Amino acid sequence: MSLILILEDGQGRADANSYASVEQGDAYHEGHLYGTAWTSATNTNKEKALVMATRLIDASYFFHGTRVETAQALSWPRECVVNPEQPLSGMSWLGGSQWSYFPSDEIPEGLVHATCEMARELLLSDRTAPPPGEGVSVVREADLSSITYDKADTRELITAVAQLFLKRLGVLIVRRFQPLKLQRT
Repeated sequence: MSLILILEDGQGRADANSYASVEQGDAYHEGHLYGTAWTSATNTNKEKALVMATRLIDASYFFHGTRVETAQALSWPRECVVNPEQPLSGMSWLGGSQWSYFPSDEIPEGLVHATCEMARELLLSDRTAPPPGEGVSVVREADLSSITYDKADTRELITAVAQLFLKRLGVLIVRRFQPLKLQRT
């Protein structure tokens, strides 16, 4: 069975698996200086990358607000997510400011852009696998049997650029991809 990309359109679909379509990815990468990995990929691989990017984002973020539908497949759409970029909608009767929110029937542009950015990165390399040399801090040239590892030397699962797009929408809960260590007793 081949993958079918099902776009979340803001209605809280129970079968959605991506925050961005191939067309949205194409439009995003038109203005990307380093978009070659995306533009040279097949539509099938673009769809796979968008679905995987969506999975990684949902697994890595605690988003503000609440889900619109209890049966929706993805974390978005959401209600009561403050949009700091929108002008205030007025003054409350208490004299304080009234918050502006992201529409609860739309997917925010930042989430679409983050999904497209992560999809391109996934086309470049498997971000879920450790990169070559990860954790190595010291290697003696004369004696390769002496290698020192640094547990803090790991690659970010969600790229810094994608994190910038998502920072107004939620909190990153997974700083770095850490494989589970098996301990035998």
